[in-house]
Amino acid sequence: MSDLHIVILAAGKGTRMRSAIPKVLHRVAGLTLIEHVLRCAAAAKPKSIVVVVGHHGDMVRSELARWADVNVAVQEPQLGTGHALLQAEPFLADARGTVVMLSADAPLFRPQTLAALVRRHDEQTAAATVVTAIVDHADGYGRIVRENGEIAAIVEHRDASPTVREIREINSSIYAFELAPLFDALRSLGAQNEQAEYYLPDLVKIYRSRGLRVATLTPDDAREVLGVNSRKELADMSTMMNATKNDALMAAGVTIIDPATTWIEPDVIVGSDTIIHPNVYLEGKTTIGSGCEIHSGVRVVNSVVGDRVVVNNYCVILESRVLDGAQVGPFAHVRPDSVIGQDVRIGNFVELKKTVLGRGSKANHLTYLGDATIGEKVNVGAGTITCNYDGIAKHKTIIEDGAFIGSDSQLIAPVRVGHGAYVAAGSTITDDVPPGALAIARSRQVNKEGRAKARKKKL
Repeated sequence: MSDLHIVILAAGKGTRMRSAIPKVLHRVAGLTLIEHVLRCAAAAKPKSIVVVVGHHGDMVRSELARWADVNVAVQEPQLGTGHALLQAEPFLADARGTVVMLSADAPLFRPQTLAALVRRHDEQTAAATVVTAIVDHADGYGRIVRENGEIAAIVEHRDASPTVREIREINSSIYAFELAPLFDALRSLGAQNEQAEYYLPDLVKIYRSRGLRVATLTPDDAREVLGVNSRKELADMSTMMNATKNDALMAAGVTIIDPATTWIEPDVIVGSDTIIHPNVYLEGKTTIGSGCEIHSGVRVVNSVVGDRVVVNNYCVILESRVLDGAQVGPFAHVRPDSVIGQDVRIGNFVELKKTVLGRGSKANHLTYLGDATIGEKVNVGAGTITCNYDGIAKHKTIIEDGAFIGSDSQLIAPVRVGHGAYVAAGSTITDDVPPGALAIARSRQVNKEGRAKARKKKL
């Protein structure tokens, strides 16, 4: 096979989105539209990738900065798709082989279909290969006009006659081109149409008039070529992607009780025999192990959850790790850089931040643990607070194995509670507690006999 190059068109304004953000930067299934397309392109291992930007090009460039091998061409002004592709010429002037043109707003196009397009293009020895689709409702799309089974022209919807508008085969705006004749042909495009733009589909007629072969590829699933042009279409695309992800997980042995309300992003991994309840959100590069149960209202982002973990209702876990056999929640908030150890219990209204809990430890209710390292088999009583911030800097709290922290205690960091030590309930601990010691730090109780009765009488 010849060298493969990919050009992605991302210059459009996306007027129907009614947004200050470029259309291609809107998110679907957790990723921007253009990132979905870039992932598809990268999977083909092309020799080069060029993205053509225009409207709010600086914002799109910022998104592309994470892609080290992507070249950026600028289309200014935006004069149609033919003009857009021509802007990639400086990056491809000395290249040979095939260039595939993708649309940055078509996130469902799969790497497998891209590979099939390149194969068809090579097998047909074509100068151009057009990806088409058969749809029930073709409004807004260019129509594929055929003669004797061969593609003869692509007619844009706004320029089509009533007869042509009856055609259900549409242009996807995804193409493969041989590089040799491409840019000379692009310079011959005219703009005699309603929009006064240089339409890339007009190359079909130009190539045929020059005796160059034009082939087509029609994927089995027409949804692959769908673009996003409005907020409604963005929502529809999210629903389709979510259903695809959920179907794949269920086929792999995951129980999803209500797929319609369970949102799982593309990079998420879930092990077999895990049960996911309704209204769960698994985002980013999250991994959930086997045999887990994730209850309703849970949100997990860029985190690793081990095997046999139970996450009870309405917990949020962000950029953290939960090890095998742990239980979390309900109503727990696990903030970034926390590690919940094996068989740990984190209960209702417990918040963690940059905190590590060792195996078998417990913090069952109403507790804040920040910047803390907690050993194994530690019991943290209700209402405990690690006071980690002095108004200027954060400080560490260390609680060693087997320690017991009584309810409503405050640990003023930096502080260490030694192995097997006890902190009495209601204590404010400002100094280290030695191993095995009992720390009591509260004012002495004084009882005033009869004072309550006298006060009540006075009132």
